[in-house]
Amino acid sequence: MERKQLLDYLDDQLKAGSFRDYAPNGLQVEGTEEITKVMTGVTASQALIDEAISWGADLLLVHHGYFWKNESQTITGIKAKRIKSLLTHDINLAGYHLPLDAHIALGNNAQLGRLLELDVQCGLDDELGKALVFKGRLPVPMSAVDFAAFLEAKLGRKPLHLPGGPERIETLAWCTGGAQDYIDLAADAGVDAFVSGEVSERTTHIAAERGIHYFAAGHHATERYGIKALGEHLAERFGLEVRFVDVPNPV
Repeated sequence: MERKQLLDYLDDQLKAGSFRDYAPNGLQVEGTEEITKVMTGVTASQALIDEAISWGADLLLVHHGYFWKNESQTITGIKAKRIKSLLTHDINLAGYHLPLDAHIALGNNAQLGRLLELDVQCGLDDELGKALVFKGRLPVPMSAVDFAAFLEAKLGRKPLHLPGGPERIETLAWCTGGAQDYIDLAADAGVDAFVSGEVSERTTHIAAERGIHYFAAGHHATERYGIKALGEHLAERFGLEVRFVDVPNPV
């Protein structure tokens, strides 16, 4: 299909223009106009680009693209190598950051909630569809130790647990990626636990003093599922050949 048709569809479905983001959403590097093969992945690293080149992708669709606020505006170093690789092989790069976090069905938060079998109740910072922090409930309450083991089994990565909440976890909030500073919002909502990807030194004290469990389950590990679901959706809707590649990342 034509690149413009596909990108217009993605922009519309993800409501890309509705978010004030840290990087441009949509097309970031222009390649071929005809799209047949789409590779998806979390971050547009050189390793993922090399996979796209090897496979003959026309579009690399990611959650973490390029041109972030406060990064150098010069195209030098690894950025130059990455962009040169894309241009040389006529591969488009498109990235969707906050729009992919927030999408009510295909987004990172929605997909993580589905993976963890959570009953989604509402958004904490906005209505669902715009919210970046979800609130929900476990189908069966469990201890913090058991919930940590459950996260590890589901994500394939042992989470860091910072204790502070009640003996058993029933209600929780979550936001994938590097959203540890939403812990106060979660505590204000009165949930038993908050799950995100990363952790800061201060998070330990906030969890203990605000009476909430915190689980750092991995930035990459919590954000694999939205971009994968988006690619699968495109394959089903448009008959495109789509391949998801998970480049391992322990962070």
